[in-house]
Amino acid sequence: MNIPNFLSLLRIILVPVFVIFLIQAQYDKALITFMVAGLTDALDGALARLLKCQTTLGAYLDPIADKLLLVTSFVTLSIFGLIPGWLAVIVISRDFIILLGIAILTLMSVAYEIKPAIVGKMTTALQIATIFFALLYKAVTHDFGYYWIIGLCWTTALFTIISGLVYIIRGIRILNKSVPEEAKK
Repeated sequence: MNIPNFLSLLRIILVPVFVIFLIQAQYDKALITFMVAGLTDALDGALARLLKCQTTLGAYLDPIADKLLLVTSFVTLSIFGLIPGWLAVIVISRDFIILLGIAILTLMSVAYEIKPAIVGKMTTALQIATIFFALLYKAVTHDFGYYWIIGLCWTTALFTIISGLVYIIRGIRILNKSVPEEAKK
């Protein structure tokens, strides 16, 4: 077990802690837990590259930890009414569609390389910002309007949908390239 893999495991362990704080309406502690989890995400990849200790386990553990944190955050925050439920559905549906596409490519033995799209990275940043500001709104005095968070939710939804379409198009192109020419006729 190396340090980057430990940090990914720590992020997974922090997910139920985060949910418990939300259940107890301890939004300040939930916010701190979310920020610590985010810090482990930033550190694990950087340390893996810096220490040259990238592992197969880490290649699976890191994205699992990321998705677990984001999906759990969106579901829980929507249940407690901190973000709209429709946004949680959009975010989770996009991730499900991407995973389904990967499963199809794998089952069909199609070679593919997963490269994050720029819009995908922007989407992730917006999703994290949405969670952060929803928690911040509940954790501190309400110096900024909740309508600002709703605007952020709509922007996050738009980018989530666009990035989902980009990944669907990429998947279709990969599938089309993998079909032998004689099968296309």
